Amino acid sequence: MRSFDFAPLYRATVGFDQIADMMDRVLANDVAQPTYPPYNIEKTADDAYRISIAVAGFTDADLSVDVREHALIVSARKADSNEARSFLHRGIATRAFERRFQLADHVRVTGASHADGMLHIDLAREVPEALKPRRIEIAKAESTRKDVVDAQAVN
Repeated sequence: MRSFDFAPLYRATVGFDQIADMMDRVLANDVAQPTYPPYNIEKTADDAYRISIAVAGFTDADLSVDVREHALIVSARKADSNEARSFLHRGIATRAFERRFQLADHVRVTGASHADGMLHIDLAREVPEALKPRRIEIAKAESTRKDVVDAQAVN
C-alpha cells in the first residue's frame, strides 16, 4: 500500500481540506477489495440510483444498512443455528461480510428492500437550489442609463 504525506498541501491551501481527505480515501482504497457478495449499481433516473446486492440465505434480521460520513455500509452476520445439519455440498455462502460504498455529495439513501435473495438500496441525488446553475438576465443598456441622475461635483 502506498502512503503519501499531504501535510505540506494542508499548509499551502485554505478551504481545500475536503479534497485532500478525498485523495487520502482514494489512495487508502488501493488495496484489493473483496468480491463477496456480488452487487450491481444501476441508474434508474436522472438523479436516482439503485444498488442491488445478492444476499441469498440472509434474513432481514441478519442484514444491516448504515450511512456514516458519506459512506454507505452494508453488513450481514448470519445467526448461529442450533440445529445440527450435515451438508454433502455447500455452495450458498452465508459468511459474514461488510461492503462499503463511498457516497458523493448530496446523495442520500431513500430506502432499502429485501426480496428474493436480493437487497435493493435506493439512492437519490438532491442538489440544493443554491448550488444549481441559474441563468442571469442581461439588462439592455438603455434601461440602465435612465437611472443615472445629473450630479455636480462637490468641492
